[in-house]
Amino acid sequence: MKLFSKSILMILLSASIFAKAQVKPSATQLKYQQMETIGFIHFTVNTFTDKEWGEGTEKPSIFNPTQLDAGQWARTAKAAGLKQLILTAKHHDGFCLWPSKYTEHSVKNSPWKNGKGDVVKELSEACRKEGLKFGIYLSPWDRHEPKYGTKDYNQYYLNQLAELLTNYGEISEIWMDGAKGENAKDMEYDFTAFRALIRKLQPNALIFSDAGPDIRWIGNENGEAGETNWSTINSDNIVIGKADQKYLNSGDINGNKWLAGESDVSIRPGWFYHASEDDKVKSPQKLIDIYYKSVGRNSVLLLNLPPDRRGLIHENDVKSLREFKAILDETFKVNLARGREIKRITHAGNSGFKVDLGSEKAFDRILLREPVEKGQAVAEFIVEANIKGKWTKIAEGTTIGYKRLLKVNHVKAESVRVLIKKARHTPIISNIALYHASDNEK
Repeated sequence: MKLFSKSILMILLSASIFAKAQVKPSATQLKYQQMETIGFIHFTVNTFTDKEWGEGTEKPSIFNPTQLDAGQWARTAKAAGLKQLILTAKHHDGFCLWPSKYTEHSVKNSPWKNGKGDVVKELSEACRKEGLKFGIYLSPWDRHEPKYGTKDYNQYYLNQLAELLTNYGEISEIWMDGAKGENAKDMEYDFTAFRALIRKLQPNALIFSDAGPDIRWIGNENGEAGETNWSTINSDNIVIGKADQKYLNSGDINGNKWLAGESDVSIRPGWFYHASEDDKVKSPQKLIDIYYKSVGRNSVLLLNLPPDRRGLIHENDVKSLREFKAILDETFKVNLARGREIKRITHAGNSGFKVDLGSEKAFDRILLREPVEKGQAVAEFIVEANIKGKWTKIAEGTTIGYKRLLKVNHVKAESVRVLIKKARHTPIISNIALYHASDNEK
């Protein structure tokens, strides 16, 4: 405590600020969160066996999509507002969607394009054509490869990782998990070597895992970030595949690393296509709800779109995505506070930010932002509206971060203020936006 002058201490205490160093995102991490919504493509032999997890015993001959069009995947994603697609280049079954020279269990031994096809190449090129970023998932668990579970497997994995990182242009994200088979109890994945190779071959790529080092899993597969969600976390002691899911879901106000959460969920009950789920595609309204609970809670939404046996994203999925995007566009088309100055205020000893609307406006959605390039500060806030000359609380919450979306009852107000009850360091609100939800959202 002697390190601080008395005046500085008084400022910290009066503003309810926690005396912690500010943790900030890198420029690449900031650009990542600005994408807001990205997509996953789960596609392999499972698509043709009607399974979620392959056994590794499937014959490559079963992989034979009749109309595979990676361009359709990219166009569908772009139309839905997604900014990136991550492909399961290899899932747990070990089947490779590119002609890897390290295994025969790949598209090179399938009838698709007479063994001359390369799904990784086709999607990476389609993404570039549509202006999307491209990422890969290379499962560490391989139920086909004989080396799996032995000391030689890590090198096998590195060899395949090197193929993917050198032959397909820029890779923006490498998605890693700790998936592990029972036959690998005595084998540890060499994540240190994996990361080193990524940094060497794709230095601008972001690495996802429970422990980052760039992006963290949000702790569930429902696409839901915590009501409290810090982009900061302590990842030093996190073991990939064994992390505390509640901790991942909320982050850590005292976290020493910036690892924004990525909220993954599939548009269908399963991650791979199943014809029996054609009538179980999430509705546009359900996708909107997930959007509010992911992007609207300081996270990035990773939405899985599994191609069918034709090699196309099914019509039902496309329809739901199209309507989802239309609802988002309608709801957030008109910001009723656009162009209005955000003024810093103090009220009842709390820092605050106020927007005068110029006249009475009706709204039921609120968007708040912090300038996270300076760090994430707000730990508790309330929102009040001036309704007919009286300030009335209409919403409250904990964290804000890059974006916080709040649903409120229909309000008519002349001005709105956000009062900061607690903060990690000096709080700044960079945006207060007000909207009226589309009728189709509800």
